[in-house]
Amino acid sequence: MKSSPCQLTQSLLLFSQNYLIEYQERYQHLPIIEKDEQWPSPCLVNDHDEKHQHWQPCNANDNLTFDNVEQALELTIHDDFKTYFTTLYSDTLDASCDEGDLSLLFTWSENDFKRLQENVIGHILMKQKLKQPVTLFFALTDDENIILTLDNDSGEVWVEKVGKKAHKKVASSLNDFINSLVPRVP
Repeated sequence: MKSSPCQLTQSLLLFSQNYLIEYQERYQHLPIIEKDEQWPSPCLVNDHDEKHQHWQPCNANDNLTFDNVEQALELTIHDDFKTYFTTLYSDTLDASCDEGDLSLLFTWSENDFKRLQENVIGHILMKQKLKQPVTLFFALTDDENIILTLDNDSGEVWVEKVGKKAHKKVASSLNDFINSLVPRVP
């Protein structure tokens, strides 16, 4: 199932806003991250202290695309996956769902988006080599061997053990899945 890009974008923005609200209610400030001059991001806001900076999700660069990945693999990537990773720059956002806890992956910057593209290519090549349906990862669970993926053909959200076929459907679309999540502030 395919979500409308507008619906998915709105769902992602709403979830990230709700995460920030929960975080600020708990800590009375924006999320913090260790300072790293080698890893700049438009998400960075201001200093928290000498070693940490405040950050918040922000709109991604309008120029982000998966065109090069699709051309290299001669494969069309599901629109929901492309919308998901071109909507926001953010650090991971923790969430809970009926299945348990997870961390939504995002890219931190344009450079991180390039790294994501390389990882997506590697993941797709592995799936093709194993003769498994193509899935696209977007979230991690507490078990490092279990990820959440989007089925590239159907757009359904599945639980998948790394290197294995997806084994449990959890939502009919990425939009439905994002809308089912509750922010989980550490």
